Amino acid sequence: MDILIMQPVNKRTELNKKCSKSSFSIGNYSVQNCSLDGNNLTVLTNNELFLNTPSQLLPIDETIRQLKPTVPVFCIRPKTIEATARYFLSKFPGNVLYAVKCNAEPSILKLLWSAGLRHFDCASISEIKLVRTLFPSATIHFMHPVKPKSVIFQAYFNNNVRDYALDSIEELHKIIKVTKNGDDLGLIVRIQVAENMTLHDLSRKFGANATDAVTILREARSIAKRLGICFHVGSQCLEPECYENALDIVKRIINEANVKIDVIDVGGGFPGTYPGCIPPPLGEFFQSIERGFRNLNLPKETTLQCEPGRAMVSEACSIIVQVLARRQDSIYINDGTYGNLCDAGPVVHNRYPVRLLRQNGLIRAEKNNLKAFRFYGPTCDSLDVMNGPFELPDDIEVDDYIEVGEIGAYSIALKSQFNGFGENIIAFVSDDPLKVVPSDENKNN
Repeated sequence: MDILIMQPVNKRTELNKKCSKSSFSIGNYSVQNCSLDGNNLTVLTNNELFLNTPSQLLPIDETIRQLKPTVPVFCIRPKTIEATARYFLSKFPGNVLYAVKCNAEPSILKLLWSAGLRHFDCASISEIKLVRTLFPSATIHFMHPVKPKSVIFQAYFNNNVRDYALDSIEELHKIIKVTKNGDDLGLIVRIQVAENMTLHDLSRKFGANATDAVTILREARSIAKRLGICFHVGSQCLEPECYENALDIVKRIINEANVKIDVIDVGGGFPGTYPGCIPPPLGEFFQSIERGFRNLNLPKETTLQCEPGRAMVSEACSIIVQVLARRQDSIYINDGTYGNLCDAGPVVHNRYPVRLLRQNGLIRAEKNNLKAFRFYGPTCDSLDVMNGPFELPDDIEVDDYIEVGEIGAYSIALKSQFNGFGENIIAFVSDDPLKVVPSDENKNN
């Protein structure tokens, strides 16, 4: 098996030179039969590496035995990602736009593409360039409501982006001016919706109120080839009815504006499953959206679309961390809130399913003799803490490994290099995702 261990190599020629040899070492690791163009090796960035490929999957225990990693291992389950994407594409009654900001890892984007996904919700020029480079024929939607002029120019003239979100008259005028009165624009007006049963309200920063939305829609109609309305009910939505309620607001705005609407975008907010937070099935959210959309009584050619992020990738990824120290009910690990576990920290305070893996890769999956732990990350910041609680066997010790599940969303995308940390190994694995066990504390059953 070919392994490339992460290191800050800045020049591809240096990698080519090394890979021309039969074997070589990087740090503490030995690499043999390396080929940059072969099926067993993919180089992504200066700070990450691949172990295995989607066509050659190993279980996590074997991955640990072979690699004995001393840096976090970000595990990707290709089959899970592709299955989730196909579920969205087959069950959602409209176009599915993947929210790239949730996890922009190129290998994940490629898996989504292979599953049939062709639309991408981008929020920056970096995301746009990434998607356009990987998939020249992709349909890119620029869904950030506030954009620099220079970025609009690059998106429109250099990257063939035609759909733009906005939430103000000023942004409308900016888009029109920069695109030189483009006659092929899709202008999607983002509106505010009432705060509902979501864990993270997203309506404070973006979204026009109903009065302003009517004004924007009326003026944009004379310019837009496609005119639409979008909203975001909030991240980690737990009540399917939130979407139907939001679409009621959309209906009132459409009636007041009295203009033709071509696109309805219900945004993201589709939930992931975490300990203490098990939402209803995705199908119930789709049914709520379909009811609300039908109630708008729009022409049949009107496009419905959504922007899933968390629900698309959270289950498919996990992170393997190593135990650096144990002090009573505190475990010090080699990843933390400045790395892949940002959302486990004091701001979001997500809990994740965990399991213990011994140094030899042996998986400890027993449900008895468990103890509640908190985690501390590797940095010197005392705020690098994840209170959990995370339930693990009481005999956990230094050099053991912990797999943290449900980590595909807002993890590797938020990772920094603070304090000199931030290295990752990326591995494709064959294991099923870690399952979240329902408990009395769940908000939904």
